[in-house]
Amino acid sequence: MSAIERTMALPASGLSIQPWWARGWRRYLPSAVTLVYLCYVVGAIHHFSAGSAAVLGYVLLAVFAGCWLVATAPAVMAGRQLWILIAVMTALFGAELVFARAVGFVLCVFLVIVLVGRLGARAAPIVLVAAVGSLLIPVAIPFWHVSIGASFGMVTPVAIPVVAIAVYAAGQVLRGSQALAVARADLARLAAENERIRIARDLHDLLGHSLTTITVKAGLACRVSKTDLDRALQEMAEVEVLARQAVTDVRAAVSSYREVSLTGELAAGRELLRAAGINADLPRAVDVVDPACQELFGWAVREGLTNIVRHAHASSCAVRISESAVEIVDDGVGGAAVPGNGLSGLRERVAAAGGNVEVGPAHPRGWRLRVSVAPAGSA
Repeated sequence: MSAIERTMALPASGLSIQPWWARGWRRYLPSAVTLVYLCYVVGAIHHFSAGSAAVLGYVLLAVFAGCWLVATAPAVMAGRQLWILIAVMTALFGAELVFARAVGFVLCVFLVIVLVGRLGARAAPIVLVAAVGSLLIPVAIPFWHVSIGASFGMVTPVAIPVVAIAVYAAGQVLRGSQALAVARADLARLAAENERIRIARDLHDLLGHSLTTITVKAGLACRVSKTDLDRALQEMAEVEVLARQAVTDVRAAVSSYREVSLTGELAAGRELLRAAGINADLPRAVDVVDPACQELFGWAVREGLTNIVRHAHASSCAVRISESAVEIVDDGVGGAAVPGNGLSGLRERVAAAGGNVEVGPAHPRGWRLRVSVAPAGSA
C-alpha cells in the first residue's frame, strides 16, 4: 500500500476520509505538481548530453516521472508491487546520473518521499545515506568537475533530509486525522448503542409495569362484572386511562423526557397492589430519602412491585425506605421466577449511580429486593 493510501484510507470499519481529489484521475494531481522540480534534471540533460544520449536521458526521466505518479497516487500500488516499483525507480535514478550527472540526485529526493511515506521513521538510515551520497559522490567522480562547495550549493544534500522530515510530519498529521475519524465513528456507534439500550430498558420498565397493571385491572373487572357492574365499569375506565398513560410514557421514553419519581411510583404501586388483592405496607411520605436518590428508588419500587404482582403469588408486601436505601419485601414465591430484563436494567441504573442491588430470599419466606447507594457526603 502506498504512503498516501495508508494515510487516507481508514481500516476495516469501511469508513473513508478520502477527499474528492483522492478519487479518479484527480488522485494524480498532488504528485504531478511536484514533478515541476524535474525541470532541473531536464536542463542538466540538455547541458551534459547530446543527440541520442540526450533523448535516452529524457526517456528515462519520463519513465521515472510515470513511476512516481503511480507510486504516490492513493489506493494504486500496495505491498510487493510498490517495492518492485521502488526498485525500478532506483535503477532509473542510477541510470539518469550518466546523463544529468550531479543534478540527477534530484531524483533521489523523489525516492526519499516514497520511502519515508512507506517506512516512516525506519527510513532514516536511507535518508542519511542519500544525503551524504548526494554530497560526496559528485566530488568523487573526477570528470564531473564538482567541488565540495559546489556539491553543497546544489541544495540537494540539504533538500533530501528536509523533504524527508516534511513528509514524515505530514504523514503523522494525516494518521492523526485518520485516528480521530475512527475515534469519532466509534463514539457515534457507542452513543447509538447506548441510546438503543436505554430505550429498550425504559420501554421494558414502562410497558412491563403498565401492562401488568392493565392486565390485573381487566381481570378484576371481569370477575366483578357479574356482581358489581358499576365497579367493573370503573375498573375498565381506569384501564383506559392506564393505556393512554402507557402510550404517553412510551413516547416520552423515546424522547428521553420520561421522569420517574418515588412518590408517583408508590402511589401507582398502591393502586396496582390493591387491584391484585395484595395487602400493601407502603410509606406515605418520602421526605427521608435523599432527593438525588428519589428517581432511582422510584425505578426500584416500580420493578419490585411489578415482579411481585407477576410472579410472587404473595398475599402481602412492604416497602421500607431510608435516606440511602429502599427495600421491597413480599411473602410469596418470587424467587422461583427467572430474573429478567427488568432486574438487569435496574442493576445497570444502580451501578451507574454507584449503588448496590441485593436480591434474595426473605425470612421466614418470600423475596427481598434492596437497592442502596452511598449516603450523601460519604467518602
